[in-house]
Amino acid sequence: MSFRTLWTPGAYHGSGKRRNYFEGWFYKSVTADESRALAVIPGISLPLDPAAAHAFVMVAEPGADKPRIFRYPASAFRAAANRFEFEIGPNRFAADGFELDCSGNGGAVRGRLSFSGLHPWPVRLLSPGAMGWYAFVPTMECFHAVLSFDHRISGTIAVDGAERDFSSGRGYIEKDWGVSMPAAWIWLQSNHFDEDGVSLFGSIAKIPWRKRSFTGYLFGFRRRGRIHRLTTYTGARITDLRLDAERIRIAVEGRGRRLEIEALRTGGTELPAPSFGDMTSKVRESLRARLDVRFAWSGGSTPEDREFAGSGRSAGLEFVGDISELVKGLKPP
Repeated sequence: MSFRTLWTPGAYHGSGKRRNYFEGWFYKSVTADESRALAVIPGISLPLDPAAAHAFVMVAEPGADKPRIFRYPASAFRAAANRFEFEIGPNRFAADGFELDCSGNGGAVRGRLSFSGLHPWPVRLLSPGAMGWYAFVPTMECFHAVLSFDHRISGTIAVDGAERDFSSGRGYIEKDWGVSMPAAWIWLQSNHFDEDGVSLFGSIAKIPWRKRSFTGYLFGFRRRGRIHRLTTYTGARITDLRLDAERIRIAVEGRGRRLEIEALRTGGTELPAPSFGDMTSKVRESLRARLDVRFAWSGGSTPEDREFAGSGRSAGLEFVGDISELVKGLKPP
């Protein structure tokens, strides 16, 4: 963990790391008519074997069995010291957009997207982003940041010469860094609701802790300019967590708020994921899921503030590992 970048979640946190480390950013972009979605995942992998170190850019679209993976030498990764800005070969990434010039066995992906009106998870002195006070714990195996719940997009991306126009579309940005991703987790996200300005991010994961583990969770629900936080460190609790062949059902409540989510499981794309710095694990991710959401807040000043019900479209959804382990570990340390 770099103290210098602790309050800048989007910046590169791996300065000085040589092995047993990964860092990856996740850009999700959806066209204005929601007919196209694109996930762009740049990052760096520093496994225990230094000879296997490399940087990468993954590009995934709904309907594809596998992502396009463009691999680069670790030396091709160059990051600014204290801001969200980095390069991987000819590809450039920042908070306000990215520029791609990828070619190789995975085909060719080129173009530029620009972002405006970003809404990141708030960064505070004692709670520097989505991790809350857990951000100060250097022994955590994985850290997470929500860099933009929602933003506007302009620009185009060409995949093997076929252009996708993302102008007036909507985007989302997050990142992970550390040693390994958790052994089991659920992740979901959508910023496509009928009510303008509504966005949802949620994650439940099995967290290693002092030779044991517990189930940690982060939920952020953005509506009417306010981000409602329901997390392990705010004292929220999971009151329902069920999974069957088609749906995931979650209920979380705390501080006068109750959030209910029913996620419809759909097919997805298999993505590599880090284990001890190496990209040897697998994650199946959908960009076309649906999230049915209910939210109640006792602190709302009007009936409209206090209640919400709606469906999130073009949603991201992942579920990995033995979900029963998440249920067993719901009591935090």
